[in-house]
Amino acid sequence: MATPRAEGKPVGRDQVVAAVLEHAADLFAERGPAATSIRDIAARATVNPALVFRHFGTKDLLVGAVLDYLAARSAAARKAGADPSLAESETRRQWQVITRALMDGYPVGRLQHQFPGVAELIEKAGIRYDDEAEARLAAANVVALRLGWQLAEPSVRAAAGLDAVSEERIQEGIRTATDNILGNGDRASDR
Repeated sequence: MATPRAEGKPVGRDQVVAAVLEHAADLFAERGPAATSIRDIAARATVNPALVFRHFGTKDLLVGAVLDYLAARSAAARKAGADPSLAESETRRQWQVITRALMDGYPVGRLQHQFPGVAELIEKAGIRYDDEAEARLAAANVVALRLGWQLAEPSVRAAAGLDAVSEERIQEGIRTATDNILGNGDRASDR
């Protein structure tokens, strides 16, 4: 006789993996990977810690899987034309985890295998720049801009006298700077 399933508890590989990724992403965004144990993730996901190791292996591999998961979710929200606030929320959580992982010393560029957001930026920059290296550099500059704001927003606000400026206005400014870097469709050779 089969044992009854506990309400809300993930069962089977797909459900366990989905629950672990979602809850690990939340915990990594809240406190960073270094301050989050596999037991913490398993408890929040209501799974046995051994299942986390079985499906992901090491903690580094789990961090990489979470980075890929968040990159895919963020890209999917943008592609689906989701509510802009939902897409922004997904992107913001992705940046929080990237920032926390970097601050904790995780080699994000090596652990993450999929970079759909960066690929989108390179494609957009390709409209403006004839040279592929210039397009890639523009995309990297946008990433650095976003990462800088994520890492140092309180300091940047204080130093630039922006404490009274709303979060919406800050985000609008970041979008404007991004558009300027990527070029709004004008080609570098047309300037």
